[in-house]
Amino acid sequence: MSTGTYSPRPGAAPVGRMIAAQTALETRMLLRNGEQLLLTVIIPSLLLVLFSTVDIIDTGADKAVDFLAPGVLALAVLSTAFTGQAIATGFERRYGVLKRLGASPLPRWALMTSKTLAVLVTEVLQVALLTAIALALGWSPEGNPASVLLLLVLGTAAFSGLGLLMAGTLKAEATLAAANLVFLLLLVGGGVIVPLDRFPEPARSVLELLPISALSDGLRDVLQNGAAMPWGDALVLAVWAVLGLGAAAKFFRWE
Repeated sequence: MSTGTYSPRPGAAPVGRMIAAQTALETRMLLRNGEQLLLTVIIPSLLLVLFSTVDIIDTGADKAVDFLAPGVLALAVLSTAFTGQAIATGFERRYGVLKRLGASPLPRWALMTSKTLAVLVTEVLQVALLTAIALALGWSPEGNPASVLLLLVLGTAAFSGLGLLMAGTLKAEATLAAANLVFLLLLVGGGVIVPLDRFPEPARSVLELLPISALSDGLRDVLQNGAAMPWGDALVLAVWAVLGLGAAAKFFRWE
């Protein structure tokens, strides 16, 4: 037996392994949190079932579920990438978790990468569940899955940047209140449940520029109308993603 067989090897693990471990931890934390579960799974599922089976809102000539399913998918992205991530990150910042992680061998950019990957994993589970519910309600999706994937990724980037910006600049209590308020306002005015053409023209012109409106309308164009790729909505999401992630990178405070 050589002398150095059991010699310790001090040093950080490879970055890829650290990101994978942190992503798994972040995902478990997201799924174990009761408030997060309410936002990410229960509310979107209930809204989809309720408004698809009860004639409350006029969604046009097509089946209600054909209009609602794309909007609820957009709402799922909003709830996870923006609301849930903003609240969780805000309280991690308040309790000093981010400060301690920032002093660990895990680079700060890798921590943010892990948070983003955890959001994507959660969204995959959300989309699978909501798609199964919508199909059971008679949903008949159309369009190109690649276009849907691109829109979801752009929407995730946009909402993730805005959520991290809020969590990194406001106090935790303010983030909690603001994130939930924004969630409710965008639920009503973002074309998720209520079609945007029900709003007055001046208001509709502004609402169409919101990321939730661009994501829900883009998904609806593809999944309901069979459009190839709604580039206008994709551009709106890309602009929000660049602005949100850029601002979060510049103004995020770790303490």
